[in-house]
Amino acid sequence: MTCESGMAYLTLAVFAAILLIFVLLDLPLIPALLIGLGLFLCYGKFKRLSWKKLGELMLGGIWTAGPIMITMLLIGILTACWRASGTVSAIICYSARLIRPSVFLPVCFLLNCLVSVLTGTSFGTAATMGVICMTMANTLGVSAFWTGGAILAGSFFGDRCSPVSTSALLVCTLTDTEITENIRRMVKTALLPFLLSCLVYLLAGMRGSHGSELLDVKALFSKEFVLSWVCVLPAIAVLVVSAFRVRVRITLAVSISLAVVLALTVQGSGASELLKAAVFGYEGADADVARMINGGGLVSMLNVSGIILISSCYAGLFQGTGILDGVKHGIDRLADKITPFGAMVLMSVAGTAISCNQTLAIMLTHQLCGDLAEEKEQLALDLEDSAVVIAPLIPWSIASAVPLATVNAPTASILAACYLYLLPISRLAGSLVRKYGKNPTRA
Repeated sequence: MTCESGMAYLTLAVFAAILLIFVLLDLPLIPALLIGLGLFLCYGKFKRLSWKKLGELMLGGIWTAGPIMITMLLIGILTACWRASGTVSAIICYSARLIRPSVFLPVCFLLNCLVSVLTGTSFGTAATMGVICMTMANTLGVSAFWTGGAILAGSFFGDRCSPVSTSALLVCTLTDTEITENIRRMVKTALLPFLLSCLVYLLAGMRGSHGSELLDVKALFSKEFVLSWVCVLPAIAVLVVSAFRVRVRITLAVSISLAVVLALTVQGSGASELLKAAVFGYEGADADVARMINGGGLVSMLNVSGIILISSCYAGLFQGTGILDGVKHGIDRLADKITPFGAMVLMSVAGTAISCNQTLAIMLTHQLCGDLAEEKEQLALDLEDSAVVIAPLIPWSIASAVPLATVNAPTASILAACYLYLLPISRLAGSLVRKYGKNPTRA
């Protein structure tokens, strides 16, 4: 091992240790990422790069992430306006009517899938529909282990394939692909894992005993909102406009406009009140309602925007300094043995375990495995089927810790998040069959 490669591995090890310490101590992640940025700048100076060159590398990474930053700010405004217009409340109330004790677990999974597709946020889904489902599970005597798994899997179903998901949009930006085309491909690979997950939850639910009293969601939200079918229009607009392959920012603008009109007319919100919500997030007047739907707004996106901003600086520095070259050579050799997708899965696990967050794991996996796919569309699909869904399976990752803590589910519920591991497993099995089925002597 050369002095240069030894310094690279030492820098990466120190960075991983710092991130892990911050996660274990439940400290904010951005300071840890800033410390890491300092470490990688020091490595750049070790490689005798000028400060000007290092600055250019960071700016290059930031420039790439510019469009996604703008989109994320729009999503922050969208989520606040959906709350103020009663869209989120209406979705929850109408979908909660589908819950029946005998099929609680599969319906719980499906409802969280639905809300996450409509809202594009795993954390928001867990904080709304997830909380409702866990409350109902406690009333019915359904296992928190299985319910937490169904909520976690459903929450990240839409995080992977929603047209307003920040992670899906990040993948589009990194791979220079269209989200509508990516979603079309994702539906094909998700079908079998999705159906198997529904079957598992159905069988698990049939084994439990259930009570009979359900939470009256409509009475709860009626304290603060006028609940009408028109309140769902902003969510429907996202699906309809996206189907015509309109640019994401235009889609978001249309949905925001509808939500603003509904908030001002149907819900009777004031213009200044709505503007405050768009910036700082919606705040419910009723304490019970507030616990479920408070949030959104520009401010809510600052933390994840900061993570993406710093991670983008990493991307530029990693490429310019070659700090990951040794790791990349190992991945290339691994891809030859277990297929490119298999190597990407392992990199996703390692990337999430080291970075403790989904965003950086996606960017690291893209940078190290970007040349393993023959086409950019295939690369986008591979990222969605690996890094995006694997991040919530790492117990100390914020992608799993936050949703499970929100619904008060045990960490072991990760094992019951069937869809999240059936998807990469099915893709990996298929790739291995295609590789070694044609050339069995290499097995």
